[in-house]
Amino acid sequence: MEVNENIEKRYEKVPVSIFSDAEVASSLVAKQIAELIRQKQKENKPCVLGLIAGSTGVNVYENLVEMHQKEGLSFKNVIVFNVDEYYPLNEGDLQSHSLYLYEYLFNNVDILPENIHLLNSQWSKDEISARCAEYDKKIEEAGGIYLQLIGLDGRGQIGANEPGSSLYSKTRLITLDFATRMGAASNFYGEENVPTYCISMGVGTIMSAKRIILMAWGEGKARIIKKVVEGPVTEMVPASYLQQHPNANFIFDDASAAELTRVKTPWLIGSVRWSDRMIRRAVFWLCEKLDKPILKLTERDYNDNGIGDLIAEKGAANKINIKVFNDLQHTITGWPGGKPNADDSTRPERAMPYPKRVVLFSPHPDDDVISMGGTFSRLTEQGHIVHVAYQTSGNIAVFDDDAIRFLDFVRETGDVFKLSHDLTEKTYQDAKTALKNKRPGQVDPPQVKEIKGAIRRTEARAACRYFNVPEERIHFLNMPFYETGTVKKAPLGEADIQIIVDLLQEIKPHQIYAAGDLADPHGTHRVCFLAILEAIKRLRKEDWMKDCRLWLYRGAWQEWDVSEVDMAVPLSPEEVKIKRMAIFKHQSQKDRPVFPGTDPREFWQRAEERNHATAVMYDKLGMAEYQAMELFVRYKFED
Repeated sequence: MEVNENIEKRYEKVPVSIFSDAEVASSLVAKQIAELIRQKQKENKPCVLGLIAGSTGVNVYENLVEMHQKEGLSFKNVIVFNVDEYYPLNEGDLQSHSLYLYEYLFNNVDILPENIHLLNSQWSKDEISARCAEYDKKIEEAGGIYLQLIGLDGRGQIGANEPGSSLYSKTRLITLDFATRMGAASNFYGEENVPTYCISMGVGTIMSAKRIILMAWGEGKARIIKKVVEGPVTEMVPASYLQQHPNANFIFDDASAAELTRVKTPWLIGSVRWSDRMIRRAVFWLCEKLDKPILKLTERDYNDNGIGDLIAEKGAANKINIKVFNDLQHTITGWPGGKPNADDSTRPERAMPYPKRVVLFSPHPDDDVISMGGTFSRLTEQGHIVHVAYQTSGNIAVFDDDAIRFLDFVRETGDVFKLSHDLTEKTYQDAKTALKNKRPGQVDPPQVKEIKGAIRRTEARAACRYFNVPEERIHFLNMPFYETGTVKKAPLGEADIQIIVDLLQEIKPHQIYAAGDLADPHGTHRVCFLAILEAIKRLRKEDWMKDCRLWLYRGAWQEWDVSEVDMAVPLSPEEVKIKRMAIFKHQSQKDRPVFPGTDPREFWQRAEERNHATAVMYDKLGMAEYQAMELFVRYKFED
């Protein structure tokens, strides 16, 4: 952040620490837990911890395990209670929070089994009330929770406490809201498989902890974090109750803190260093607030809205307006690969060489067309040599019914192509039986996994053919980290990186396009991008890399802030239709994708509405009016 270090946090009602990324923040939290454990050991006292499950805590637990293995950190004095558990679940279900804690922590440290207290998805409904009361009593008997870790859900839930939960609520059975169940759908392979209930510590139980650390990662949490940190205490945002706790600390990464006043609009709090990027942010914010285009902003507008020091330092409002207007205008281009034999001094991309060799990395087999289908089409239409590299198979994102349907097709056409009837029939029946007996989240049988991967590959080829990409330029990388068959993936490994290195070395591109989704510390998009960055790092000294640029697009969920944008590619109504048709080639993701998230719209709808909203934003800032726009940020390599 380009802000003075001693910035006043006057909008924040709780202590907030912001870190560059989730890994750094998690390491600090793990060190604090380890310090507490050691302190209690010196005092010959138990260390009572409240724990969470889910992606928020992964790095914390991994750090604790590492300290146990390398530094001898003992957990023999640690007593743990988990904050919530889905209900009901079958024994051994992969979505179990208890199973998660054993996998990530308990099985890897020396914690005593009798010190592990977990909410149980196997309790009968008749006994849950008594069991929950007993759970709270056990916490009291242990001396109370000294340190409670807590995550944050999209509407401000802590534990499974839905909006409306009382400050004084205790551990109990909670009915999950539809939005909550939709948010969990990806872990259960569809909303219909998400349990209706959750057993959870109540707000009162959580608040009874002597110390609370709330953690949140990723820009998807940014809006609710602003409400939790800067808004009023309200039962409709349960996490806001933590403002009343005497020892609650909030730990965020840059992405999740993006909407906080000191991050989003630091000029409202104190002096800032007015870089070109900060000036753009301030001017665009002012335009949005006043509903004015850039060139209509006045000096009074600047002074009346807290950024008078900008014109005091940089000169007249008109001068600033013109510079920002020109900078934004120069991001717009209909030639994403560069316009040959044209003056490129104010264009985002250089004119030469032409044609350019381009590698378009797509984390899943549809991200290319969803996120930059219009630009993709332009690049091929304008004669560039476009290669598409699908980093993962996407095989888990195919419904079982689709796999059966395709196997049925093979069975039906087998006679036409004189295939073995017995073999196709057996394959069909075996797969059908296996899927019928499979529980949600279980790994697919190998042949089913293969057919699902084949479905995604054929769809990707169809979309590429639609854009006239020859098959020899379509690359299915099948990065090993992804091929676990489950939502949980393996860590990024050497084999993953080498695949990227080999491809880039073979093509020697002038342009690389990649999904720049960095916020989710465990998301596939982020892992795929980190693999690309590591590959590029290893290739930086290659001669061809000196003439290579990396352009980042965003996935289906988010869009770049306009102040960050280096290239904006406008789309006509016809080009929007072309992009839509390319997305439609991915039929297995049409109508109802396996992992929809909380957004009920189809991917093509999200893309079109996002691209149109971007065009409207450019129009309101004073640019030409377009039907839609795709945005890119240039990644600057470190020498």
